[in-house]
Amino acid sequence: MGILDKLKGAMNFVTGGGARVTLEVPPNRVQRGQPVQVRVTVSSTGGVVKTAGVFVDVIASERVRVPAQQIPIAHRPQVQPGQSARPLSDLDLSRQNFDQKFPIAPAFELQANETKVFEGTIQLPTHVPGTYNGVWASHEWRIRGRIEVSGNDPDSGFSVVCVE
Repeated sequence: MGILDKLKGAMNFVTGGGARVTLEVPPNRVQRGQPVQVRVTVSSTGGVVKTAGVFVDVIASERVRVPAQQIPIAHRPQVQPGQSARPLSDLDLSRQNFDQKFPIAPAFELQANETKVFEGTIQLPTHVPGTYNGVWASHEWRIRGRIEVSGNDPDSGFSVVCVE
């Protein structure tokens, strides 16, 4: 192994560039409490990749955004005598209310330039709200496929999925 190979290996360790990961989920809406078929495709980008397994990560977050001019006067900060009023800013709050990793496949070794496809089933809980977009509030579900490796885990990137 030459110095360039060692540098490339170190770079892949830091960036997660040792493999390419894609995730496929059904194109329609996903139902909470119902099984969802997922497919994760993992491809080596050149070298051998030793993994601790394949996972699908699911995150659900609620966000509330209220423009400053819409905040009722009774809920605005009180100005103390002798102080000048600061400009009122928009209210922007978020809360992650679900975060789970679903194991799809156990540890494996991906050979140089090899591609493997893994299929599995996940099930989203019924106690977390589905997707919605209101005037000031929204609830969003995001999903990604990834493999666990030393360093930065290669992943598909998060995609928004509509959950009922």
